[in-house]
Amino acid sequence: MPQRNFLQYLIVTAKGLAMGAADVVPGVSGGTIAFISGIYEELIETIHNIDLGFFKIWKKDGFSKAWKHYNLAFLLALFSGVFISILSLAKLITWLLEAYPIMVWSFFFGLVIASIVYVGKQISSWRGAVIIFLILASGLSYLITIADPIGSPESIWFLFLAGFIAIIAMILPGISGAFILLLLGAYTAVIGIVTQLTEGLATLNSSMFLQALGKLLIFGVGAIVGLKVFSKALNWMFKHHENLTLAVLTGFMIGALNKIWPWKEVLQYRTNHAGEQIPFIERSILPQNYDSNPQILYAVVFAIIGFLTIFLLERFADNNKTPEPLTKNEA
Repeated sequence: MPQRNFLQYLIVTAKGLAMGAADVVPGVSGGTIAFISGIYEELIETIHNIDLGFFKIWKKDGFSKAWKHYNLAFLLALFSGVFISILSLAKLITWLLEAYPIMVWSFFFGLVIASIVYVGKQISSWRGAVIIFLILASGLSYLITIADPIGSPESIWFLFLAGFIAIIAMILPGISGAFILLLLGAYTAVIGIVTQLTEGLATLNSSMFLQALGKLLIFGVGAIVGLKVFSKALNWMFKHHENLTLAVLTGFMIGALNKIWPWKEVLQYRTNHAGEQIPFIERSILPQNYDSNPQILYAVVFAIIGFLTIFLLERFADNNKTPEPLTKNEA
């Protein structure tokens, strides 16, 4: 692993800030940012190498030796940036979702449309099995979006599951962890918890802070477990069944478009941590059936902006002559 000085670690932290910003927004992958910024392979390798051997080296040669051997300074610098970025942006996203829901969801819709194109075009062979897997994944994803939630988005086991699955964004360019949270129906809840944490810290409200911290720790434990499981499983899947895996990922994104459709009708509300009534079960409706101003022009504009965001990120990667992240040899 490369040895870095303080300035170089600050650069790694800056890349973490960019990854965190990407992970807050559905449709933009933190893994894509890691790939574009040139740290993806090191991130994957470092995660793969972490095991209980750390404690053996610590006992035999000291903590410093173990720390360097497992490249933990790199992970600390990177994930510090990710954490700071998420904390900084969560409150802004929460406010925007409340104040400008149609524009925000339209922006997300454009992001995911572009992500579908980005991942789908990497399928090198459209044979029958690939098409079948894409259709099945699309159908399954759509059914998940219209199914009644299987649990409260703030319950302990649900947060663990959400963290376990959403961490896929850290190790897979082209798919967003925030998007997966949307698919699970946990996006607004997790963003709300992060906002609650920052508010508790800013107002010195220890009760609010500790409650949010406990929930985030549960989410984090799920993410850590998922990180180890997915990093090995996905590498195997891409190495042996690349096109089928890409088809499934593309299908999941297609089916989940229903989840981020800007115009919704609320069928059932739930009470959040603040005692407020917020939407729990919704269904997509046409703009003309929306009970207030559908803001169609704004929706189209922000969807285009969202689409161009992914398009420009991809062009940036191409201009830097970076190889595609999901080729068979690289996976």
